[in-house]
Amino acid sequence: MKVTFLGTGTSQGVPIIGCKCEVCLSKNEKDKRLRSSIMIEEKGKRFVIDTGPDFRQQMLRENVDALDAIIYTHEHKDHLAGIDDVRAFNYIQKKKMDVYASVRVQEAIIREIPYAFTEEKYPGVPEIILHKIENKKFTVEGVEFHPIQVMHHRMPVLGFRVNDFTYITDANFISDEEMAKVKGSKAVVLNALRHEKHISHFNLEEALQLAKKIGAEKTYLTHISHQLGKYDEVIKSLPENVFLAYDGLSIDLQNPI
Repeated sequence: MKVTFLGTGTSQGVPIIGCKCEVCLSKNEKDKRLRSSIMIEEKGKRFVIDTGPDFRQQMLRENVDALDAIIYTHEHKDHLAGIDDVRAFNYIQKKKMDVYASVRVQEAIIREIPYAFTEEKYPGVPEIILHKIENKKFTVEGVEFHPIQVMHHRMPVLGFRVNDFTYITDANFISDEEMAKVKGSKAVVLNALRHEKHISHFNLEEALQLAKKIGAEKTYLTHISHQLGKYDEVIKSLPENVFLAYDGLSIDLQNPI
């Protein structure tokens, strides 16, 4: 199984418009972060988790010309706003896009692109098949997804485990019951927004404590803001089995690095 980090930034991305901090002005490509999303390739199938505002750019960068399904963690704009661009895959693949989301996220999708759900559709609108998911295992194209419900302040958000890989973004609390679903993962992705505490995200210290508790062979940090610092400096402070993810990073789950 292969996992590619399509984006590793927070809701505004990095650099932030108009910001003159050293991170936003950095020339290091690893300091340039699109909105958070991953692509999973397994059993000859390809899935994307979340389509933020940078979805089109991410698909072009990774030369993606076929996509089997999209799965959503939650309905915030930085994870949803690019959904209109599934039109390209409708055209190329000559079929509707399968979209897996909770009822709440489905309602947000319909609000986001209402023209895709009218009885008489304008030519060229996105063609989508909505599939309801809950906090229960579901299967897409022969691949099992195990949801993990976390809390993003007061908002329930779904993380996902696929085989020995777990992806959790936009969280600041995980119950013991949900944590049990993560145990045994070889590679885990956690959000780590910044150094200071935040109302709805783990900060770096909290993410590192959680990583230690989970005990995965490899932990990757994502949903990074410019407040965390420059990539080359942050990685020096991390434990040897914890990595700062960056846009375009791909990991082979047979041999995660």
